[in-house]
Amino acid sequence: MRYLIPFLIIICSHQNTNAQIYEIGIFAGGSNFIGDVGATNYISPNQFAFGAIAKWNRSARHSFRVSAIFSDLEGIDGKSDDPRRKQRGYEFNTSVFEVSAGMEFTFWEFDLHTSGIKGTPYLYSGISVVNHDNYFFTSSGEYTSENNSSWAFGIPMVLGYKSNISNHLILAAEIGARYTFSDELDGSVPDADYREQFSFGNTNSNDWYVFTGITLTYTFGRRPCYCNF
Repeated sequence: MRYLIPFLIIICSHQNTNAQIYEIGIFAGGSNFIGDVGATNYISPNQFAFGAIAKWNRSARHSFRVSAIFSDLEGIDGKSDDPRRKQRGYEFNTSVFEVSAGMEFTFWEFDLHTSGIKGTPYLYSGISVVNHDNYFFTSSGEYTSENNSSWAFGIPMVLGYKSNISNHLILAAEIGARYTFSDELDGSVPDADYREQFSFGNTNSNDWYVFTGITLTYTFGRRPCYCNF
């Protein structure tokens, strides 16, 4: 009998360590572009964005997270506050597919194993890679395809707020800026080196885009074993 209680504690401790909970769900919202073409508003969704998201909650304060999001990025000089861009009159629209992976941190403990409604702000960052078609603007201002595509790496910076709305559903709203290591998304820098003469804008400033929207995830997985003696 004296060995029974230590044995149970060891078993429950092992289950506490290995018991995890997972989330899988959808993202829906909008996107906007910040670069050398179009408006420079930081948060101004103008194209629909949608995708899938999954999380592995390692503790009540952090999770590993991956997502895949589809959207279009659009830039219209006529909608800019810059009179030089309005006079130039360039426009572009390109489809993008982003995959992102990283870690999400909550401001407060978000323990999915306890009952009741709870909520917390959170931050997410990691690394992203986005696929986009390559275009350039001719000397006459015509938006022209290069008939190929590229992958651009970036850093996602996301701020959000999430709350459970039932035992297995979590609703979140978030704003996520992506800084890319590319200046090619809007066609201001052609992908082909021999088209370098068609580059324009600030070539020392890379492109940004922003996803604004909501996520709805379903939670599942084993609950940990809590033993009280």
